[in-house]
Amino acid sequence: MITKFFSDIHNAIFHPLKSWAEQSTGNWNILIGVGFLLLMGSAIFAYVFHKKMGPADERTNNISLKSAYCVLWAILLCDMIFPKDDMWTIFFLFKYALAFLAGGIYLAVQYKKDFL
Repeated sequence: MITKFFSDIHNAIFHPLKSWAEQSTGNWNILIGVGFLLLMGSAIFAYVFHKKMGPADERTNNISLKSAYCVLWAILLCDMIFPKDDMWTIFFLFKYALAFLAGGIYLAVQYKKDFL
């Protein structure tokens, strides 16, 4: 049942994306460019909020560890959903972009809650 669910997700989402990306090199470059921009933006976002928390102490170490936990869960979730056979390098890029974004969002929420 779960295997059929994930195969339906792959067919519904990733097959049209693959066919769109393979239509022309421009589409392929757009997909890579968006992924790279998302990765750089997410990494900068997470870094800025990590630096805004200040030096490491008992409270900020706990926040940093929970942010890393969010990153780990995002990586595991993306590993389960993204296909492993077609376009795996681009999905590798998107996997880490989404993981950094998840960690950065957690840091931003905790920063707003604790420091503002």
